[in-house]
Amino acid sequence: MSTFGGLNTAYLGLTAAQQGINVAGQNIANAGTDGYTRQRIEQSALSAPVRTGLVAAGVQAGQGVSVDGIARLGNSFLDAGVRSSAAQAGYAGYRSTELQGIEGTLQEPGSAGISTALQNFWSSWQGISNNPGEAAPAGVLLQAGTTLANTVSTGYKALDAQWTRVRGEAQSTVATLNDAAARVANFNATIRSVTASGGSANELIDARNQVVETISSLAGGAVRDNADGTVDVFVGGNAIVSGTSHRDLALAGQTTMSAASATVPLEGPVQLEWADRPGVAVPLDGGKLAGAVSLLAPAAAEGTGGAIAEAAASYNAFATKLMNDVNAVHRTGQSTTGATNLDFFTTSPGTPPALSLSVVPTSAAGIATGAPGSGALDGKIADSLSQIGVGPGSPDALWSGIVTGIGTTSRSAQQHQQLADAANTAAVGQRSSGASVSLDEENISLLTNQHAYQAAARAMTAVDETLDVLINHTGLVGR
Repeated sequence: MSTFGGLNTAYLGLTAAQQGINVAGQNIANAGTDGYTRQRIEQSALSAPVRTGLVAAGVQAGQGVSVDGIARLGNSFLDAGVRSSAAQAGYAGYRSTELQGIEGTLQEPGSAGISTALQNFWSSWQGISNNPGEAAPAGVLLQAGTTLANTVSTGYKALDAQWTRVRGEAQSTVATLNDAAARVANFNATIRSVTASGGSANELIDARNQVVETISSLAGGAVRDNADGTVDVFVGGNAIVSGTSHRDLALAGQTTMSAASATVPLEGPVQLEWADRPGVAVPLDGGKLAGAVSLLAPAAAEGTGGAIAEAAASYNAFATKLMNDVNAVHRTGQSTTGATNLDFFTTSPGTPPALSLSVVPTSAAGIATGAPGSGALDGKIADSLSQIGVGPGSPDALWSGIVTGIGTTSRSAQQHQQLADAANTAAVGQRSSGASVSLDEENISLLTNQHAYQAAARAMTAVDETLDVLINHTGLVGR
């Protein structure tokens, strides 16, 4: 190798060290950047030239170093773990939040809950049994009955409003999901172009991964890496992103919680569908959308339907039992005017019972207090009505079971959320241990490359001085 070869070797060392300094600086600059994955230069030694011929050239040194690329120190398996845990955390977190919302509508225990209204209602019957026909006790009873009916109606309306809100949020989430899929497809196109031209697409890959994780947190799914640098993203077993193209999803099904009632045309359950394949549900294995769709499902006969509709069905069942139990006893009595077969509660046909429950009597004349033929001062029936709330089959027992069931489901969802969040935190931490920037490590890399740069510069200076002696001073001795 000629002396000029040594100069080139030193130059390649300078450029390699300079690249190392640049990459370390990039890592340090992005130490706090969310989603950034640290980088390292990849380099290899250049071997000595192969000489051919009859005359041996002797032992030759290598020709320096080659910078082959800038590696992104990510791990596809750890990335997949983060996406999977994010999908489960998104599902569990959304369900937990909304189930706590359902529990909040009960207002139990508390003065505004149905339990308190029931207690006041039964106590009012006891008061009127002692003073049949008097206006004051009758007014207290009618007010207590109206308050109870309004409390039931208010709880049902809160569930209906929650259902409508959750569906609206699910619709917005689908739009966000479609937008994320389009962004991944655009990233794929750019990354493929940059990679094909020999450039570094590391920062683009980081940005794409963040969007892919957003898709996972919304709808679960899986990711497949392609040889050209692109990724395919699958939701429900089908590709929502395939290379540089993507497909849109749509939310279909009932638009109101009472869409299956007799007065509204029957609609299918809320489900996620491909926009180009309506009517075919997309199965979801996690994500916020899966949580929303599960909450929006209609009530089922086995009680395994959507949590909101099941809670509303419980309100209807309670309102129906309260009305039937009270009316069954009330019809056996007579009012102070001698009227019999009187109803105390009523509901409107075609309307959910919990929403339309109301008190029939408007005065003491419409309230049955005594047994038929026993006289205007008999309070036997009113006393029997005051005891309805006692016993295992009472409306109170039914409501207590409803409250307990909703509370248990909510607590279970909260525990699931805690476990899912812990798993997601662990997965993110495990990935960060290898992919995040360590300032201590980068300082070492910076110093290492700085010393390498100085050493390569000294080698270049030595070669330069050698060449100067060879060219400018050789042959001047003795002149």
